[in-house]
Amino acid sequence: MINHTAHQQKPIPSKEAIKVSSRLQRPLKTDCIYPNKEQRRWGTIGFMITIHSLTIYALQPKFWNWQVLSALLILYWITACLGVTLGYHRLLSHRSFRAPKWLERFFATCGALSCQHGPIDWVGLHRHHHSFSDTDADHHNSKKGFWWSHMGWMFEPIPAMQAVPRLSGDLNKDSYYRWLNKNFLLLQIPLGATLFWIGNLMGISGWAMILWGIPVRLVLVYHVTWLVNSATHCWGSVAFDSGDDSKNNPWVAALTFGEGWHNNHHAFPNSAKQGLQSGQIDLTWEHIRLLKALGLATKIRLPITS
Repeated sequence: MINHTAHQQKPIPSKEAIKVSSRLQRPLKTDCIYPNKEQRRWGTIGFMITIHSLTIYALQPKFWNWQVLSALLILYWITACLGVTLGYHRLLSHRSFRAPKWLERFFATCGALSCQHGPIDWVGLHRHHHSFSDTDADHHNSKKGFWWSHMGWMFEPIPAMQAVPRLSGDLNKDSYYRWLNKNFLLLQIPLGATLFWIGNLMGISGWAMILWGIPVRLVLVYHVTWLVNSATHCWGSVAFDSGDDSKNNPWVAALTFGEGWHNNHHAFPNSAKQGLQSGQIDLTWEHIRLLKALGLATKIRLPITS
């Protein structure tokens, strides 16, 4: 039986949260300072317009075949499950289990292939979200509406970026993570070259493989991931008093390999398992169980039971 009171959190009042967050965002002399003067993040806006336009272009029937669909699904699993949910989220952000350094770096690289920031920025922002969930200090505060929490927050300056250096200091000590954080976009180049080669080898258009393996896959992974910020703070059931608006949403859980059991996660953020009730399928947890059986996952953290 899960102890329902073990990790209950009291919501931080909005004004207090802003004060605490502001102190956290005050840079130290040793911090890497992120520019935060622009009124719109035009680079991000331009990238999103481009990637969505390429996805629409890729949906033409001339690019459809089972090979590109297979590539999409395989890369979706590698980047969304191994990379974002298992790597960036449960392993790096919450340290819900431990893995050998080479394997940890592999999962981080899979996460970087999702083009959702490098590991240092992703982890720092996520830890900030947990500290101030659904308060005015939360950069994707769901109380500001579905659009804002889903993707609107990315198009304006993000004050929480100033807090990243101290919130992800454990990752910043690793030279590979520092390199990956700066160069994660470059990973799409060798991936694109590989997809083009595989496409030609299989006798289909190499460009079709690139379109479905990069822009279509990125857009799919983006929106599925963002549903955890938006949909699971709007619709679903509440099992625990987590101190915010997080909810358990089964259809988001199905798309995100178990991340949709979000109320469970906010109640027990350091748990490697998020599907805590009967019938809550958590495929990321099944991956961790497999790693444990292979001797590659240790110090697995679970909710306090009684």
